[in-house]
Parts: sequence; C-alpha cells; structure tokens
Amino acid sequence: MLFNSVTYLLVYLPLVFALYWLSPLRVRQWIILTASLTFYAFWKIEFVPLLLFSAFLDYYLAQRIHAEANERTRLLLLRVSVGVNLAVLGFFKYLIFFRDSLWSISEMVGYQPSYTELNIILPLGISFYIFQTMSYTIDVYRREFKPDKDLLTYTCFVTFFPQLVAGPILRAGTLIPQLKTKLKWSGDKLRLGIETILAGLFLKVVLADTVAGFVDQGFARDIASLGGLDGWTLSFLFGFQIYFDFAGYSLIAIGSALVLGFSIPSNFNFPYAATSPRDFWKRWHMSLSTWIRDYLYLPLTGGYRPQLKGGGLAAPTLADDKVKITQARRTWGLFATWAIMGLWHGANWTFVVWGLYHAAIVYIHRLIAPRVNLPNNALTWLLAIGITLPIMMAGWIPFRAASVGDTMTIWANMLNPLTFNKLSLSPNSYFMAAFLVIVTTARYLWLQHIKPLQKTLVLPTFLSTLGHAFVFIMVFVFLEVKQTFIYFQF
Repeated sequence: MLFNSVTYLLVYLPLVFALYWLSPLRVRQWIILTASLTFYAFWKIEFVPLLLFSAFLDYYLAQRIHAEANERTRLLLLRVSVGVNLAVLGFFKYLIFFRDSLWSISEMVGYQPSYTELNIILPLGISFYIFQTMSYTIDVYRREFKPDKDLLTYTCFVTFFPQLVAGPILRAGTLIPQLKTKLKWSGDKLRLGIETILAGLFLKVVLADTVAGFVDQGFARDIASLGGLDGWTLSFLFGFQIYFDFAGYSLIAIGSALVLGFSIPSNFNFPYAATSPRDFWKRWHMSLSTWIRDYLYLPLTGGYRPQLKGGGLAAPTLADDKVKITQARRTWGLFATWAIMGLWHGANWTFVVWGLYHAAIVYIHRLIAPRVNLPNNALTWLLAIGITLPIMMAGWIPFRAASVGDTMTIWANMLNPLTFNKLSLSPNSYFMAAFLVIVTTARYLWLQHIKPLQKTLVLPTFLSTLGHAFVFIMVFVFLEVKQTFIYFQF
C-alpha cells in the first residue's frame, strides 16, 4: 500500500484512526499490529513471515542477553543476532550482486563460469526493519535499554506501519514507551498530523513526481552527449527529486503517526542549507546518519559514546581514557563506514562510489576546516552554502547513474569548461533546476528567518489559510500513483 494512494488516504488511515481512538490500550496495540501487518501484506503477503521472524529472533535474543550474566555468552548471543540479520539481508539484497561481481572478475582473468539464473525478490523495507531490530538488541547488550517483556508491544514497535518500509528508523526508547501509554486525544496533534501529511503529499505528488520526468529524460539520453551544464542540471534536478520524494515520505509517516497520537522525530532539516559536508549529514536522513554513527562508525574508530546526541557522522571522541584514537583509525573508520553505507543503499558499485565520494569530501573538509579562519558573518554563511551545495549535488550522480562508467563520464564533463557549450537537455530542464533553487531558498529564508518574526509582525490569518488551501488543491489535482517512493528499493 502506498502513502500516495487513495486507498491509504481515504480508506485505510481513516479506518485505523477510528478503531484506534475508540479502543482501550490493549486493543489499540492489537489494532496497530493488525494494521501494520495488513499494510505490509498489501505489497506481498508472502514476506510477512520474514518480517515476523526478524522481530521474534531479536525479541528472544534480547531477553537472553539481558538475563545473562556471563559477558562472553552475552557477546555470543549478540553476534548471533547481528549475524543472522545480516545473513538474511545479504541473501535477499546482495547475493546476486556479489555473485555477478565475482563472475565478472573471473571473466577478466579468462575463466568463463556457468551459473543458474536467480530471481530473488527484495522484500520491501528489509533494510529499515532489520536495522531497527538490530539496534534494539545492541542497545540491550550495551545496557542502554531493558528489553520489553511484552511481545505484543515489542512487535508493534518493529512493525509500526507509518515508518515500517522507509523510516524514519526508530529506537526502542522513542516508540515503546508511547506504545505502552494510553495516549490522550489531542485536536492539535490531529490538525498538525493532517497538515504534515498534506505537506508530504505536496512534496511527493506535486514536486518529486514532476521533477522525475525531467530526470528520467535526461538520464535516458546518450551519456556521452551530455555537456558540463547538462551534468550539473541533472545533478540538481535529481538532488531535488530525491529530497522531495524522501522528505515527502517522512512527513507522511510523521503525520500518520501524529493522527494516532504518536510523536516520531523529524528526518530532514533543510539539508540543502548546509554549510559543510558534516552539516549536511546532520540534516539529511537523520535517523540513518545517527544509526550509522552509533552502531558502525564510532565502534569502528573506538570512540563509541552512548550519550552522544545529534545527527551526522560526528568526529569520534574518547569513550575511555585508555583508548587511543589515532588519525589513521579515524580515517579508516570514515571510509569503511561510507563504503558500507553506500552498499546499504543498493547492491551496485555506483552506490559504493557514492559512499566513497562522500567519505572523500568529509575527509577533505576535516583537513581544510581547522586551517581556515573566516569571520562569522552572513557573507561567510552564504559562501559556505554556495560551496557546499554544488558539491553535495554532484554526489547524486552515482546514486542515479546506471553504471560507474556513466558516472565518471558525467563527472568529467561537469569539470570540463570546454563541454559547457553542449546543451542536450530540454530547455525546461534548465529552467526547472533554477526555479527549484530559487523556491527552496525562499522557503528556507521564510521558515527560518521571516516566519519567526510573526510574534512582532502579525501576518493575517487568511494568508495561512490560503496557503493550506493551495496545498490541498494541488495535492487533489496531482494525486496519482505515478512512481513509488525512491527509498522503497532500499
């Protein structure tokens, strides 16, 4: 079932909403579990047992880890949890990728392998719910969270339908206490939830799906025919498409949770207003960046600190006075983390290139930033955004390109001024890219710098009402399942 479908918006969500608020606490949990499994079964009912297997496995192992006094046994149980989850993820997501990569290497050295064709369907949202159950077990092992003995509550946490297939990735400490509480009805939450859903739908069906047409046409052309300006235009267009698409999904998920009384954290915070690569990853897909930081990057560097807050791949700090974090270990952790993060996004070498690209720019920023001492003023802020934005947009090329070769061709042209006289895209593509830069900049300035002044400069209420009416009408006109959400493939 898709968030941007009439079935979800006019049938499923209102039905769940009505049943949920009319029921006592225990019945509410059963309603959430039933609704979540039904939501997932609309895609493929055959994969519901796999979802439940992952949930039950970590429920059982977390209980054992918490009760076990022997540290070696606790670590063994944790390794079983992580190993089985990664094996499941590896089979469905990476088996064909690694087999084909191995076969390609074999052919390069003159060996012609024969193999049977495999047709493995990637279960929807498997990366997200496996990350969520793994974090639960790891937190229990670290004694940051006591496992919940109620299997129903725990299963609701794993399968919670608003964020089940594409996040935000939730921690147990965020959702389980809310599931165990009989949340009170709030008209303000309902209003905010509906407004958030409408905002997400606007980003998806009006903006992302419209931009997708320009992106698809551009990448369907002969890559060699694209000039430098074409490459930059496509990088910006796809950068906006994936932002509108994924931020739209996240807003619909947050809004759907809000109408049921649940509060889940934001996943995006104006990422294209970032002033550095690190700042970008504190603003983009924050639930994933913090997950990667806490469960992969910091352990790899030896700088794990459970109390560390905020988004992004922060520089590691000492977890223990006896631990020495060398520069080499920091660098190794950075590049290893980003390579894995790239593969998490997709079983293709283009995603590894995407990951290593971001590792490289974060590393370069680490080297340069301490040596640059600029005044803290508006001009410096604008300069930082002006440098960061195109660098981050260029990084979307391998994310969207069909192959590493296509990526390198486009990047080479983007850096070659002699190719900028080649304009192969439709004229509207260039106008659309420029329009999106202007509009998103204006929206950021309005929300972050002008709207807060409403306390002193009271704006007429009818302007807000007019804005909501415009969003509603546009969503109503554009509401159509043209494309699934991009992150469904991950």
